[in-house]
Amino acid sequence: MTDADAGAAGGLRERKKRRTRDALLRAALLLFLAQGYERTTVDEITDTVDVSQRTFFRYFANKEEVAFAVQDLVESHFVAALRSRPAAEGPFEAMRAAVLDAWDTLDEAISEVVPVDLYMRTYRMIESTPALLAVHLRRSTELEERVAQLIAEREGLDVDADARPRVAVAAFTGVMRVTGRLWGQGEDTSVATIRRMTETYLDQIGPALSAPWRTPV
Repeated sequence: MTDADAGAAGGLRERKKRRTRDALLRAALLLFLAQGYERTTVDEITDTVDVSQRTFFRYFANKEEVAFAVQDLVESHFVAALRSRPAAEGPFEAMRAAVLDAWDTLDEAISEVVPVDLYMRTYRMIESTPALLAVHLRRSTELEERVAQLIAEREGLDVDADARPRVAVAAFTGVMRVTGRLWGQGEDTSVATIRRMTETYLDQIGPALSAPWRTPV
């Protein structure tokens, strides 16, 4: 076998692995949505794809990892968008622009793995499933630290010596959590709606923190 043949064979194996992983992921998410996360078993997921449990655990450690697999892609997409923001932008301006850009380009970020609509329904399921919501909050804390480190790097700061990166990120992610919760409770669960809500709520941080709330009598 030539080097070219070996490379082609290796590429084919990787594509087959990726297709199997994506098929398991889509099957799991559809089952979670149809009958509930906690009521869905690994056996049901593997039966849907016609593979063994051993194959499932080759790609995922457990059901929780499957539930958040696309969320991992989305979070990485946001972090990449933040890294690409111009250095001249302030921290909050950069985070705001990055998250709106991430929503605008969500389709290209995940559509090869799952349809956007399936991800949005999964995100809503996470927000409404207590066991998954607890994990989501823990993961959000981990993402906060990751973003704070990135903001500190952008500004040339020591994140442990200067509180501003963590404070700015805490305010930003707090608004994102509120937006996600309110969006999940609404009837319109489209990307356009959560993007619009995100922009509206982020734009209220400044007025909420600095401007008087009461109208002078």
